[in-house]
Amino acid sequence: MNLLITGAGRGLGLQLTKLALERGHTVIACMREIADATEGLLNLAAQYDDQLRIERLNVTHEDEAAQLAARLAKDNVKLHGIINNAGILLGREHTIETLPIHLMRLTFDVNVFGPVIVAKHFSPLLADDAGAVVLNISSEAGSMANAYGGDYPYAMSKTTLNMFSKQLKNTLWKRGVRVLAIHPGWIKTDMGGQSAPMEAAESAGGIMDIAEGKTTIADELVFVDHTGRSMPL
Repeated sequence: MNLLITGAGRGLGLQLTKLALERGHTVIACMREIADATEGLLNLAAQYDDQLRIERLNVTHEDEAAQLAARLAKDNVKLHGIINNAGILLGREHTIETLPIHLMRLTFDVNVFGPVIVAKHFSPLLADDAGAVVLNISSEAGSMANAYGGDYPYAMSKTTLNMFSKQLKNTLWKRGVRVLAIHPGWIKTDMGGQSAPMEAAESAGGIMDIAEGKTTIADELVFVDHTGRSMPL
């Protein structure tokens, strides 16, 4: 499989990249700035030189997405998976009365418009009728059924991402492309913190099983966790 993974420099994105390479896949690892490449990603580049392509992609900059997509098309790259992993969590210490609205805008820019931009420019590169997938990394915080109050920017952005996933699913199924929003679980990352009960590698394993089609998921589902279990929208 040829996989494009955003936010691949650290956390869950790095673990997804590592596991995909170990399983023999080719990865286009995208990150906001090449200079920010972590030691872990650079080690993977040295170990899997022929499988790993590191590219600069700030998902909020549509021109960068368009330029990278054009380069991949020129290289005759066909994608079998897009994992929209780049995301941010801001403003969780605020109540609605103190919430800085610019944090809402920034969060939506990355967590919503980012995946939209990626889908717009890279979905044309997905191989038709070949089991290709678009996996949008969401969160249980985006469930309207289980809304808990607080985390307004993050939760609302993930709810919107779930809606986008549903819309995109209804568009790309005609090409044989599966679209899912995935709750990765509460994992130990910079975002999840060290109190999280699960390692990022465990979540990445489940997500990769979904990407590879090893986990059976009912056709009507769009929001699942990393094991493929249905999540309430």
